This record gives sequence, structure tokens and C-alpha cells, in this order.
Amino acid sequence: MKLRSSEWFENENAELTFQHRSAMRAMGHDPESFVGKPIIGIFNAWNDFNSCNYPHKELVEHVKRGVLLAGGYPIEMHTISTPADFMKPSDLMYRNLLSMDVEESIRSQPIDGVVLLCECDKTVPGQLMGAASVDLPALQLAAGHRSSGSFRGKTVNYGTDLWKYSDDYKAGLLSDEEWQELEKSISCSLGGCPVMGTASTMKSMSEMLGMMLPGSSSIPATHASRKMAAEATGRRVVEMVRENLTPSRLMTEEAFRNAIKLLAAIGGSTNAALHLTAIAGRLGIRIPIESYEEWTEGIPLIVNLQPSGLHSMDDFYKAGGLRKVVRNLLPLLDSDCLSCTGETIGVVYGRAMPGFPDADEIISTLDAPFKDKSGLAILKGNLAPSGAVIKKSAVSPELFKHRGQAVIFDGYEEMLDRIDSDDLDVTAESVLVLRNCGPVAMGMPEWGSIPIPEKLLKQGVRDMVRISDARMSGTSYGAVILHVAPEAVIGGPLAIVQDGDWIELDLERSSLRLDLSDAEIASRLANWSRPEPMHKRGYPRLFAEHALQAPEGCDLDILRPNNKEEAKFVPPIVGRG
Repeated sequence: MKLRSSEWFENENAELTFQHRSAMRAMGHDPESFVGKPIIGIFNAWNDFNSCNYPHKELVEHVKRGVLLAGGYPIEMHTISTPADFMKPSDLMYRNLLSMDVEESIRSQPIDGVVLLCECDKTVPGQLMGAASVDLPALQLAAGHRSSGSFRGKTVNYGTDLWKYSDDYKAGLLSDEEWQELEKSISCSLGGCPVMGTASTMKSMSEMLGMMLPGSSSIPATHASRKMAAEATGRRVVEMVRENLTPSRLMTEEAFRNAIKLLAAIGGSTNAALHLTAIAGRLGIRIPIESYEEWTEGIPLIVNLQPSGLHSMDDFYKAGGLRKVVRNLLPLLDSDCLSCTGETIGVVYGRAMPGFPDADEIISTLDAPFKDKSGLAILKGNLAPSGAVIKKSAVSPELFKHRGQAVIFDGYEEMLDRIDSDDLDVTAESVLVLRNCGPVAMGMPEWGSIPIPEKLLKQGVRDMVRISDARMSGTSYGAVILHVAPEAVIGGPLAIVQDGDWIELDLERSSLRLDLSDAEIASRLANWSRPEPMHKRGYPRLFAEHALQAPEGCDLDILRPNNKEEAKFVPPIVGRG
């Protein structure tokens, strides 16, 4: 086969070939070592702020070894990273920038295949979006989840337990000394969150889409098998170049349907609705927002992990990990979809597995699930004409159907200033509403899990209905309605809700209504004025001007093809650099 890199290093134009080979020699790359071999770009997304991705500083060497053993030539490259703990106001907008970094770095340079080193929430989808846009053979390798911590004799997990203990601290059930002790003990190793948050969810989605080696998504960061998976990933991507096994052959419409079904079965993050839609969109595949509910009808929760359950990712791995989940779910999946091994998922995940003691407590079967209700409910009504999402498995059952009066916060800073005030007019039946936090307004930060007011926490309240046009961490839980579209800042109905208005949630009917007449809503919108844009320059302004709404995945309109034909890879023009 003719390698793409040969356009640089074996070109008929002798001057170009001389230029490119000479540039490689300057860095110690002898043409005899790489010409005629698949050149594998290894895209590393670690930095000193990103504890989730930091293991890739070492793992990359194992990937390189695998590439060399398979007869390829590894070239390590670096992209921006998206450390969710630090990026303000939102790492979501930088997901798209990361995807552009990946896409253009691949498109413009002599690369035949790609390994994408990921972990922290937005690196997984951002890399997949970029890889989908150029459609060269590609595989992801995750850094793995961090270990659980220990606090006062109890296992604690960064993410879900943080939110629970934070409520206890605000309620006066945890002292300042205990709070500081928790800080020191909850996150004591490198890797992603050890629960089924967005990082674990998106790794699972990547494996289901055929973009990660089977069984590799749930290996802990500290386990030796993670290094072996790194080497195997390097070997396999070289073979994929020779087979021309590209993302468009793996990430098909049927594969996305499988991934959405898996999302329900694992109780995955609401953020996946944005990311899967955005990844599919790069391939010219449209996923209507309603599909997240329609395709998962009747699929139960079969994974007992935080935030929807009790256990950690360490427990999940010991119980058989994602391989066992997919095996149990196979009767409901399209088993003819391809894995990155080149085999169908029916063959790969249908193979017999060893028994795991007490594993059914963590990974159950379809016949005896952990919870009957799972997946995302897509809520529609006059408050969210284009839709909103809520994770059914994380909602307190008594709030599946609820009617309450709105308590409005016009922005995040206002919410923080007022939420714990003794003067806040709020009860357990109130509906907390946060607006002006959507993609155009603020880049859609994880502000949607509005804190329970302190005075209600002291009364024992631990869940209440909350609504916003923002996102929330995949490690969060509760009756939290997110991604309301259209968002408030562009004139969605959320913009005109007033304190005291009645709001009705009916999860069984997938309904979210503002108890006002159409005429009253229209009148209020007619008198509403759009606020001045927050961002005046640079990438945040570009994002605000081109970001699609949540049901379209919040990708940039300039990055999304109109159809599958437009999605096909266009090679660069090779000429003088």
C-alpha cells in the first residue's frame, strides 16, 4: 500500500523529498529507519495541571515500543490539554479547540496513523472529534482511573463523595478539621475520577465505538495492565494502517446507537449526550436529541457505581469491567458493528470470561438489573422547546413528578452570593433555576448542579428539582435538569421565568412545563432584551459566535460537515513548507 507519509519522504519532487528528509535528520531520525514504514503520530495531552492525564508522560514510551515492534515509526506530538479541575469558566469550549488542534496537526503533517492519549473529560471526545474529521486509522489510550481514597475508615471517591461531604460540611455535620483531612485523603493518586463520571463514561463510549482496545477502558491507572494496553495499542494501530481501518468504518450510525444503549446501562454522564452528538456530527451523522431516550427504552441500569449506585471504578474493574457489561448487554446491541481488532463486537465481547466472586453486586444482568429505570430522559415543553436532559438513575424517586415555584438566579455569581442566605425565599418544594450559563453565554460550564441551600441542608434536604442551561459534572447526582435549549441568553423561554412562577416536571411523560399561557410567554419574550456578549475577542468570542446549541452537541458550526460526503477526508496540498 502507498503510505500517506510517502508524499513527504518519497515524493517525485526531489527538492521536497530532500527538504523533508533533511529536517528529520536534524532531529536524529535517519530516513533508513522510517521511510516506507507507517508513521504513527502519538498525540499526548498531559501537562502539569492535568493530574488525570499525567500518567501518559510514562505510558507514551510503552506506546512507542508497541509501534516499533509492529514495524511502524512513532512520532510523539503534543496538543492542548483540558484539565477540568482548573479551566475556567468551562472546559467544554476548549474541547472544540482541542479537536481543531488534533485535526489540523494530523492533516498538515506526514502521519499515517494516530494514537490519542486521553483521560480527563474533554480530551476523550475532543480527540475523537478531531480524528473523525481526518479519518485516518486511529486508536485512543486512556490513562486510567485513580485509586479510591480513605477517610475516617471509609472509602471515598473523588467526585461523587466530594459533593456528598460538601453538603455535610455546609450542614454543620463535618468540622473544619475533618474537611481539611478529607482534602488530603480523597485524591491521592494520578488518573481520572474513580466513579462513572464523564471520564469513565466517555472511555466506555470510545471502546464501544471501536476506538479503544476491548477491555482497556476500565483498567486502573496504577495497574501494570495499563502499560501492556499501551504497548498493544501501539502495535494495533500499525496494523490498522495496513488494513485501512479508519474511524468512519468503526464509528457508524449503528455503533453510535450501541454506545447510547451502553450509556443507559452504565448510568453514564449527561455530558455524553453533548459529546456523542458532536463526534457523530463530524462524520455527517445526525443524532436527534430524542434518540437518547427512544433508543434506550426498556434498558435498565446494570452497573452499581457512583453516582447512580454505591461502588467505585476499582470495584468495577475487579468485577469484569466494561467487557462484562457489553457481554451482558449484547442481546440488545447490533453485534455486527466492528471493533478496532477488525472483528465484530459480537465475536470480541461474546467470548467466555472467567468468573468474578461477588461480581453480580456490581455488574448485574438484564434479567436482574440494579435499577429498572436508567438512561437520559429528554424533557420537552414550553420551558425547553428544543429539549433538556436529566439522568433518570440519579433522581430521587419522589421527584419524578413535581410541581414547585421558581427561585431564579440570573448567573453563577449571583447564585453563589444568594444560595446560602437566610433571607432566600425557598422551601424543599421550590424549583431552583439558574440561567445565562449556556454555550453562547459562558461556554456551558458545569454549574448546573445547583447547591442545596444551606438552611435546607440543615433541615435534612438532600435533593430538589434544579434547572439550568448549563452542564453538571458526570460525578454529580440528583433531580438536576440540564442543557435547557434554546439557552436563556439567545432568547429561550428560560430567560423570562420569574420568581414564583410554577414549574411542572413529569419524568414519566418527559415533560417540563412553565405554568403560563402561550400569550404570556410571548409577551414576556417581546419585552426581553438580549444582554451584551460576555466575550469581546479571541477564541471565547469565536466560540460564542459559532457554538451550536446543546441538542447539536455544542460543536462549532464551521467544523461540522453538512452530510457524509462533506465529511470525507481531504488531504493537504503538499508543497514547500
